[in-house]
Amino acid sequence: MQARDLMTADVETVHEDDEISDVLRLLASREFTGFPVVDDDDRLVGVVTQRDFVELFEPQDRTVWIPIGLPPFLETLDYGIDLSWGELETELDLAQNAGKPVKTIMTENVLTVEPDASVDDVLAILAADERDVNRVPVVEDDVVVGIVTRQDVLRALHDERTE
Repeated sequence: MQARDLMTADVETVHEDDEISDVLRLLASREFTGFPVVDDDDRLVGVVTQRDFVELFEPQDRTVWIPIGLPPFLETLDYGIDLSWGELETELDLAQNAGKPVKTIMTENVLTVEPDASVDDVLAILAADERDVNRVPVVEDDVVVGIVTRQDVLRALHDERTE
C-alpha cells in the first residue's frame, strides 16, 4: 500500500497571503481541521491548523508579580495581580491579527511524502510524538497532489484486516 492509495486527491489549499480572518472563516465552515498553504506557484510552503489559531488567540499570561516587603519581615513576598481582560483580550487579538497573512501563523518545514511512499513512511510521520502531525501532504515537485490523514490510514488498515 502506498500514499497514493490512501490520499485524498482533491485537496483544498489556502494561499500564503490570504488573510487570517478569511482562512479562519473558511476553516469554520469545513469538517477538517487544517489546510496546506501554497505560494503563487502552488508549491507547498506550510500548513495552518486549528492549533495555530488557538495559539494566536490564546490569552497570554498577564500576571504582574509585585514584591512586597513590610516590617518586621526581612524577606519580600510576591503578590500576583492578573491584568488580563478575558474575552475583550481575545477580541483585541482577533482585531489585531485578522488582516495579517496566514503565513505569519502557519507551520513551516512541513513533513511530506511522495505518492509512491509506503504506508510505513506515512505511519512514521503520523505516529511520531515530537510534532503531533494529523495530516501528511503528498507532494510531487513541491506541489500538493493529495493529503493523507490519520483517519485515512486507520480506515485503510481496518479495511485490509477485515477483508
